[in-house]
Amino acid sequence: MAQFPEVLQQSTLHPKPVGLLLQYATAGFRTNAQHLDHVMFRMGVLATLRSKKTKATIGVMVTASHNPEEDNGVKLIDPMGEMLSQKWEGFATQLANSEQDDFLTALKDVVEKESIDMSQEGSVFVGRDTRSSSASLSQSVLDGVSALGGHSKDYGLLTTPQLHYMVRCQNTQGKYGEATLEGYYKKLSQAFIQLTKNASNCTDDQKHLTVDAANGIGALKLREMECHLKKELHISLFNDGSKGKLNHQCGADFVKTQQKAPTGITINPGERGCSFDGDADRLVYYYMDSEGQFHLLDGDKIATLICTFLKELFTQVGLNLKVAVVQTAYANGSSTNYLEDTMKVIVRCTKTGVKHLHHAAQEFDVGIYFEANGHGTVLFSEAAEEKIQQLVENVTTDEEKRRAGLLLQNTVNVINQTVGDAISDMLLIEAILTIKGMTIQQWDAIYSDLPNRQLKVKVADRRVIDTKDAERRAVSPEGLQESIDTLVKNHRRARSFVRPSGTEDVVRVYAEAETQESADALAHEVSLAVYHLAGGVGGEPKLLS
Repeated sequence: MAQFPEVLQQSTLHPKPVGLLLQYATAGFRTNAQHLDHVMFRMGVLATLRSKKTKATIGVMVTASHNPEEDNGVKLIDPMGEMLSQKWEGFATQLANSEQDDFLTALKDVVEKESIDMSQEGSVFVGRDTRSSSASLSQSVLDGVSALGGHSKDYGLLTTPQLHYMVRCQNTQGKYGEATLEGYYKKLSQAFIQLTKNASNCTDDQKHLTVDAANGIGALKLREMECHLKKELHISLFNDGSKGKLNHQCGADFVKTQQKAPTGITINPGERGCSFDGDADRLVYYYMDSEGQFHLLDGDKIATLICTFLKELFTQVGLNLKVAVVQTAYANGSSTNYLEDTMKVIVRCTKTGVKHLHHAAQEFDVGIYFEANGHGTVLFSEAAEEKIQQLVENVTTDEEKRRAGLLLQNTVNVINQTVGDAISDMLLIEAILTIKGMTIQQWDAIYSDLPNRQLKVKVADRRVIDTKDAERRAVSPEGLQESIDTLVKNHRRARSFVRPSGTEDVVRVYAEAETQESADALAHEVSLAVYHLAGGVGGEPKLLS
């Protein structure tokens, strides 16, 4: 068994605070940046092991996404640009939580359990967001990689989905694209330009989009990409990081939960606005109507628009593909009804967490998955991509089918299939609206959302809440689900569920009902039930004023 002298020596420079315990969840590790140096070093080590095991390049992204600026985090990316496998999430937690003297033992345990050939080369790609703590923390990751003799490539500042993209490009030997920022910009922007070039009578007003970049990495990368779009999209960029604080009163999470426009943005009635989150893997759209009323178009609306567009194209070209939309319990009930009853597509509900949606989407020819928070993408099976390719290349294909086939081909290319990508999703939506000659109001009118409200309840220990049925029913604590069922009966067209946060000691409450007043009241009533039955801390939840 290898002794790892270099790891032993280096790990003393990245000591673990005694007693600190963290859990690798869907979003990786996330906490206050001051507690993460040892975790970063150890994830560099683990990524190198994972690379040796898979004989492929692994990614490590330093970000805390939509969390406050003082937090940070880290997530590992598997060879095809997907989330780290569940088994290895356990290894990540084990390594991160090993006390200093036990770290080598834990490391050897992983090597033994996975029968890793330590003579195999290790290759790791590293990226980071714009947080002030990210540069030094990503250096700790690089230290971990080199301590185990791995090769690293430091991409510096990247959006999270860009690093996922780089990893997949590298491991497909360039078949998916070129593993450079320039390659990413060119592939997506060329596909966007091809999609929109035949749109008739698109005015400059229709090409205009207001973007809130959450004072995060998305602003930098969108600016870099703008020249590639050749004025086919006119972007007004706000919250670009020049003066505001990351995710503070802006960004996709703020807009979705507060159901109002981000601070510092003025949108005229009918204009389109959209918000990224801090690491640019979430996207939501919105507009103001002539009465000054704010309208949000979240992940459900995005999935429905994409699904409508793709189904029309598949019908035009005569492709019979198994299309599904994958949602979570947070999906608005109206969207589920519309997709199943009007669109006649399969709808699958999974647990919250993008990895669960991604896996479910892989079961279909075309899997469209979006969480209501705006995190999502579209997956095409190899067979589906081949059928589209054959259609375009077949000389006997008539002109109309060929045009639709080319639209499909460019749609595949504008999408980042590895993970939710705000830039890629934004380009896809803008292309669809242009091709269909559709306003944001017309998109919004496809179906009407049931009014809803999300709240958070602070608890002493989030683990007291356990759920089943894709998180739609609470199993524990005893009596909680019965209370929710009783409360729901008092409201029309209502439902509510609760689930523990994956990253902090809070319980998330969701409620929807026929009116906003009713949804607000139900969310508050359920919050009180959680507070009293699940060990709430601080003052009782107050009714929204």
